[in-house]
Amino acid sequence: MSAQLEPVMDTAPVRVLLADDEHLIRGALAALLSFEDDLRVVAEAASGPEALAMARAHRPDVAVLDLEMPGADGVAVATSLRSELPDCRTMIVTGHGRPGHLKRALTAGVRGFVPKTVSAQRLAEVIRTVHAGGRYVDPELAADAISAGDSPLTARETQLLEFAADGAPIAEIAQRAALSPGTVRNYLSSAAAKLSAENRHAAVRIARSQGWL
Repeated sequence: MSAQLEPVMDTAPVRVLLADDEHLIRGALAALLSFEDDLRVVAEAASGPEALAMARAHRPDVAVLDLEMPGADGVAVATSLRSELPDCRTMIVTGHGRPGHLKRALTAGVRGFVPKTVSAQRLAEVIRTVHAGGRYVDPELAADAISAGDSPLTARETQLLEFAADGAPIAEIAQRAALSPGTVRNYLSSAAAKLSAENRHAAVRIARSQGWL
């Protein structure tokens, strides 16, 4: 009587990309995750554009993205990965978890959203959950997002505030947005009024503090 062979299970480790502009934090995360037998860090990046390049080159299963990075933030990277590499799951690890950031991330298809204060063990568990098709959002961040409500700004007002964020003059903003200077002023004035801000610069600060930019 021949013995039956047990089915061979796929034990390939989950391939992880780590993107964080702080080298110390990125290195610490990579070192901690190296102790997990079923996880393997295949690439690291220090900016948004580098994260995209590393993802294209290494095709990770899960991209762990810092929210605030040079070149493109974690949500922008997640948005690009969603269209370019749909099999790559994304999650955000951030030290700046504003309610608006969470909503933007979920809209971009991000499957996990956790603060940088999370333990290494918990982070590994979230990576596994995200890789399996699940979702995990830090409970406190979720509660804050629900209580904060939605951004009062329209999509165009948000876009123009983003253009104004680096102190660009009205003429330059108008050129980038393909609008007249007068129309730009009207949109920015409306945004400032909605945020009870004295000018567009104060409106940018308020919107950023809420995670709406």
